[in-house]
Amino acid sequence: MASENKLLFARPPAHDAGQKFEGSENIEVTPDFEGFHQHNDMFSRGFWDPRFRNKVTMRFFKSFVKPTERMRDEPGFSQQDFALRNGPWAVTEMLAEMHKDRDRRDGFTDDFTPHLPPKVDPADIGSPSTAARHVKKVAKLYGADLVGITKYDPRWTYRSKFSARKVVSKPVEVPPGITNAIVLGKSMDYGLVRMSPTATGSTSAAAGYAEDAITLLALAQYIRSLGYIAIANQNDTNLAIPYALQAGLGEYGRNGLVITRDYGPRVRFGRILTNMPMAHDTPVSFGVEKTCEICRRCANNCPPQAIDHGPPSTYTFNQSNAKGIRKWTTDGEKCFKFWVIKGSDCANCIRSCPYNKDHSKLWSKVMMWMLRTPLRKLALVMDDKTRLHDQIKPSSWWRSDNGKYAVLERAKDHALDPKLKGQQDKLKAVRDAQKAKEADAG
Repeated sequence: MASENKLLFARPPAHDAGQKFEGSENIEVTPDFEGFHQHNDMFSRGFWDPRFRNKVTMRFFKSFVKPTERMRDEPGFSQQDFALRNGPWAVTEMLAEMHKDRDRRDGFTDDFTPHLPPKVDPADIGSPSTAARHVKKVAKLYGADLVGITKYDPRWTYRSKFSARKVVSKPVEVPPGITNAIVLGKSMDYGLVRMSPTATGSTSAAAGYAEDAITLLALAQYIRSLGYIAIANQNDTNLAIPYALQAGLGEYGRNGLVITRDYGPRVRFGRILTNMPMAHDTPVSFGVEKTCEICRRCANNCPPQAIDHGPPSTYTFNQSNAKGIRKWTTDGEKCFKFWVIKGSDCANCIRSCPYNKDHSKLWSKVMMWMLRTPLRKLALVMDDKTRLHDQIKPSSWWRSDNGKYAVLERAKDHALDPKLKGQQDKLKAVRDAQKAKEADAG
């Protein structure tokens, strides 16, 4: 393990830092910015970090293929609930295991392997704006709900990727000539998200991943068939959120997610890196950041209190946070521990968000309009009364055909809870003191 650890904790290569982030007024890339190594994400740390690699974590990972691994007599955790969740994961797991003999895990740590890429010369695709319009039309035909295009930004490429099988880091290979990133958004089921945190509720993420993978594979092959490079990414190669913001698909929220106009934060994002010339989209602003400044719904309803109650800052909770970026940051360690102990994903920060609505309803459209105006405080108070951020009973989801569900647990409303913020500030102070002590000793 000595040589492996040396590789795991290698210093990042030189890079440009302190550049403007064109995607959010509340995000600033500072001169202290460091690119992210994939071995530092919480799912990778579950395989090598002794603080998280244990029997309970391994059972959590196994539960995605063994429906009885974490089943129990608790609402949303029956064998039927796990079977529902694990169905879509079979698609992404199948793709991830196809090239394991080459130490690849497509979609998770490696880009999707091209399927017989055609050897053709680049086709005449018209102007960049025409090419962008055609790509968006095809992407939506193939299943994308949202599509945006932005320039390739090497800051968001992982400095290294991670092999869970060999427990080593490996180089990230992006071919020269890549100029653009196509960002695809796939919405998650509204009713399922409202059951979080249960196995039934996490089916929303599983289905989103499976559908996103199919769309990515199809669109990448379309682009290759026109004679251009197309590298399809899911959880691999680069960070999704900065690209989604720069491609104009939404705004950054307190919960650390992209909040979109049509689906709120209920969206999975995939990317395709390409050299196809295309017109770029521009970042959007529709009041999310101003709403998040006064709303604490996600932070109040986070079971492990992993979401920051304070303003955007460069504070990092631990090594799973990107360094040198001023933004709202979440504590990945607390979040992951809760998932492992609970035995399934948690999406409370999505479920409780005021933007997580059925946007086909007139009242929802009125609410979204109010959140764009100085009336946002009133809109949040009104939204508290709708109780649509409460957790619903999985059993009522199974029985209902009309979307009328019974409440399992009442959620906290939007207002700042001084007690919760005070507890979080004390923990930060303890951590900061520990960091300072370690720095003095080192």
